[in-house]
Amino acid sequence: MEYIQAPAPSSQGNILCCTCGVPIPPNPANMCVACLRTQVDISEGIPKQVTVHFCKQCERYLQPPATWVQCALESRELLALCLKKLKSSMTKVRLIDAGFLWTEPHSKRIKLKLTVQKEVMNGAILQQVFVVEFVVQYQMCDDCHRVEAKDFWKAVVQVRQKTVHKKTFYYLEQLILKHKLHQNALNIKEIHEGIDFYYGSKQHAQKMVDFLQCTVPCRSKTSQRLISHDIHSNTYNYKSTFSVEIVPVCKDNVVCLSPRLAQSLGNMGQVCVCVRVTSTIHLIDPRTLQIAEVDGNTYWRNPFNSLCNPRQLEEFIVMDIDIIRDQKLGAGAGMRSNKHTLADVWVQKTSEMNTSQQYHCRTFLGHLLNIGDLVMGFDFANSNINDEYWNQMNPHHVPDVVLIKKSYDRTRRVKRRNWKLQEMARDREGMDTDDERQYQDFLEDLEEDEALRKNVNIYRDASKIPVESDTDDDGAPRVSLMEMLEELSLNDATGGEGADMMTD
Repeated sequence: MEYIQAPAPSSQGNILCCTCGVPIPPNPANMCVACLRTQVDISEGIPKQVTVHFCKQCERYLQPPATWVQCALESRELLALCLKKLKSSMTKVRLIDAGFLWTEPHSKRIKLKLTVQKEVMNGAILQQVFVVEFVVQYQMCDDCHRVEAKDFWKAVVQVRQKTVHKKTFYYLEQLILKHKLHQNALNIKEIHEGIDFYYGSKQHAQKMVDFLQCTVPCRSKTSQRLISHDIHSNTYNYKSTFSVEIVPVCKDNVVCLSPRLAQSLGNMGQVCVCVRVTSTIHLIDPRTLQIAEVDGNTYWRNPFNSLCNPRQLEEFIVMDIDIIRDQKLGAGAGMRSNKHTLADVWVQKTSEMNTSQQYHCRTFLGHLLNIGDLVMGFDFANSNINDEYWNQMNPHHVPDVVLIKKSYDRTRRVKRRNWKLQEMARDREGMDTDDERQYQDFLEDLEEDEALRKNVNIYRDASKIPVESDTDDDGAPRVSLMEMLEELSLNDATGGEGADMMTD
């Protein structure tokens, strides 16, 4: 305890303490500090031991009455929370300083060193330093309580896409990871034709739906179910369900547009190839190189389906190719792609090399193909297509073959791939054995499409050393080192990764 007074003139002498008689400088109490300490305790009424509640599951502290906040040890947030516990008992003193005293992280103790001032006895100001000990007690918060009781979610977002391939879901997963929208989800469950996100509040679910509507072409519906109702306080407890349906079109799908939609997109051909699915569907006409984008609202007004799935892709070999330099478009034509080259190609199936059957088609892959290259495409000449708009087309305008992408040796591509993607932690139920092949298709799409990679975080795989040799260079596209990120791992001082703040 210290005594504080205004500076006195130098000519003023000492006085005797009224209790012990020790000479002291004059002060309003006429007492020395030792005697004043025995008479007055300015920290009286301030508790020296206080309890704070801590949830082990989510590592949050209780801020009365019902708010749980995330605080690190010896942080400003934790200091403010502890001082609020003492606020009601410190109304008669003035807080000068507050700080933490070091304690073992596992001791369940938090110590604060406080410095306070108070005016006593005829205007004398006393300053005292003391320690308040906060005892950490474990208490499960309401959110974690619902998780343990298996009645944890208040809202669920059901994302569905009625397609065979999951390329759009793999792309969507990377966008969610990049923007960290999966952190608020209580549980993520992967099911047939989609994925479910469970949330503890309706606001988090609505935020996810808004994000999906901005990143992929989709439509949504909302419903809610009454769980309980308190007639005295007029409060209702609902569980909300958000149903999000993504357009059933993936990258590398061949689609047939309605005549009305094709005309509105710049008089492009009805048979188009989907080259990318982002917030819109990117289409290209393989006969004219016309490109167009179809958003979600336009698609649902004029829906179209994929004519065939990726499993029906067949391998062709290029027998001859003729680049088309000058292609005149009709009146009202839309934009043309500058990244592709139009060409007439004669191809033959690799499964029919013992025959003389060849197919002629026009393709947008003229900048990639050479004689002898392998290319993947759909054989419509020998297929039975059940589509409304396809069956109404003029047979002279129906292509025999539509080429999709150049074929490379997958084994070589996997061997020299020195990067990886992060994945969301989720429950998998009834997964198909074809998922690994589809995931490899998605990784190859990222290597081939630079615009798609801009929205994805790609990490360098330090555990994998790419094998390089002159014979392995088949011209397959790769991800440059400049586009890769270093994967970050945080270690604490003890060497453990992500150690808990407090343990038993």
